[in-house]
Amino acid sequence: MARNLLEQLREMTVVVADTGDIQAIETFKPRDATTNPSLITAAAQMPQYQGIVDDTLKGARATLGAGAAAAEVVSLAFDRLAVSFGLKILEIIEGRVSTEVDARLSFDVDATIAKGRDLIKQYEAAGISKERVLIKIAATWEGIQAAAVLEKEGIHCNLTLLFGMHQAIACAENGITLISPFVGRILDWYKKDTGRDSYPAAEDPGVLSVTEVYNYYKKFGYSTEVMGASFRNIGEITELAGCDLLTIAPSLLAELQSVEGDLPRKLDPAKAAGASIDKINVDKATFERMHEENRMAKEKLAEGIDGFAKALETLEKLLSDRLAALEA
Repeated sequence: MARNLLEQLREMTVVVADTGDIQAIETFKPRDATTNPSLITAAAQMPQYQGIVDDTLKGARATLGAGAAAAEVVSLAFDRLAVSFGLKILEIIEGRVSTEVDARLSFDVDATIAKGRDLIKQYEAAGISKERVLIKIAATWEGIQAAAVLEKEGIHCNLTLLFGMHQAIACAENGITLISPFVGRILDWYKKDTGRDSYPAAEDPGVLSVTEVYNYYKKFGYSTEVMGASFRNIGEITELAGCDLLTIAPSLLAELQSVEGDLPRKLDPAKAAGASIDKINVDKATFERMHEENRMAKEKLAEGIDGFAKALETLEKLLSDRLAALEA
């Protein structure tokens, strides 16, 4: 009997939903879910989630009191909104949700640590164990150092906007729980840089990048999990079958579910263990040198942080406008 690709993928890889859309999570029932500022901002503008936004704003007003300035209320609601969505998602899934630290703190170690602790405090105040939350942090050198501190405190982290081996190795050497290498954004860069319209899935630069990271981790016995992210098509996903986790947008989950056929395992720890790979030790100087030499990683990390920061500014404006409407 023919089986769909999603069903087979789940037998070798943990499937994660890459969305803030709670209805989509209910439909596909992934083990884990990830969000980011762009997804939360998009979800906050959907009519079906107006109640979450409104409740968060009302809660912030109640905490601060009637005399507090609107800007203070919006600031507190902004800090709480990602957790509000995370709590709703955790009612549906059995695993973990990733909640992101403000991307504008990506180069500030102390502020990132403080924000990570605060997010966990909010979840714990709502009765959620920190084991069910991944604090999502951009994989700058500073972000990795902040995550290393949080990990030592038992706060698990997901290092995002990861495009190069230097970022991946630094994360593994610092005991990070999970990384999210961005497959589709790597493909986007190479298409633009080379002028090519497409790549066969097996030659996709994003697929090759994640395969290299996966094999390196398995070869040297790192416990850090690899979660491929940011997919542009199902070919990228099927070429990474066997990866520890894959976080996939609802539209691509639906496509995987609708396609029948055989899905062979492409990434295998046993094969990686036997591969010929040189070990690299990544300190700050090595990280910075490798980052400068990797034009794609340098450009896409900066672009990703800027994009998430802009999404957060949009969200702040949305909350400000909604608060004004609620209190009018």
